[in-house]
Amino acid sequence: MIKFSIVITTYNRLKDLKITLKSLENLIQRNDVELVICDDYSTDGTQVFLKNNYIKHTLILNKKSRGLIYNRNILNSIAKGNYIISLDDDAQFLSENILEEIEKCFLSNLKCGVQSLRIFWGKEKPSIIKSIEEFQVNKGFVGCGHVWRKSAWESIVDYPSWFIFYGEEDFASFQLFKKGWDILYNPNILVHHRVDIKSRKKEQDYRLRLRRSFRSGWYLYFLFYPLKEIPRRLSYTLWQQIKLKTFKGDFKATIGVFQAILDVIYNFPKLLKNANRLTVNEFKEYQKLPETKLYWKPEKKS
Repeated sequence: MIKFSIVITTYNRLKDLKITLKSLENLIQRNDVELVICDDYSTDGTQVFLKNNYIKHTLILNKKSRGLIYNRNILNSIAKGNYIISLDDDAQFLSENILEEIEKCFLSNLKCGVQSLRIFWGKEKPSIIKSIEEFQVNKGFVGCGHVWRKSAWESIVDYPSWFIFYGEEDFASFQLFKKGWDILYNPNILVHHRVDIKSRKKEQDYRLRLRRSFRSGWYLYFLFYPLKEIPRRLSYTLWQQIKLKTFKGDFKATIGVFQAILDVIYNFPKLLKNANRLTVNEFKEYQKLPETKLYWKPEKKS
């Protein structure tokens, strides 16, 4: 019986994917674990590599690019396990006994719909693995390392594939909140996301990433926030971007901001159609939740 589904979507990151899959070898040999990989029409030989080395596992090999969020919907929908472990193609677990820790957390917290894992961002592994942090219910979770309770995933609508990239976790977080599910930060499981955040500004897709990040935040306002909250928050976030990006000469970011505005206008009919607003009281309760824990840093020894 499959209890755990490890799902990965990948695109043109064969070198990183090989490292990630190598790190999972012991887990995917277990009878209660399945591995499901979606390749989004890579051109770097990923599909050939997967067919040659992982044909015994479930492979989804797209014949055209579908996008990250579309692929995650497919992966989560076909996963057979009670618990869906979502891992980026450039991430790996550093903790031990992760499956046992995942199951223990869900069994001890029946309202938990998603576990948000402790994530270290950086090219090199952290010098310290363990943490003194405690479990905590918070607002959201991080895409590169989280675990769904399958029944929670099935209780809400799919990720919005038209977001394309960014924002799907927050979209799901609001939906889970409306359904009465908790998102629980689990510090017992450490994920190493092998990414250099500072170098991203120099990458070619910097403006595109910013554009998608800005617009997803604004999409969420129109989808979930009480109407009276939207004008003030929109104007404030727009002013902050102009102040922090435009006035400091970051013209790539400035272009991204104004492209994001056009995206919101273009998708406004979808925003109205798919709105699932929190009531004023629900919004107040949601705002009381601690913020999503995005980055973990090793605690310094006293």
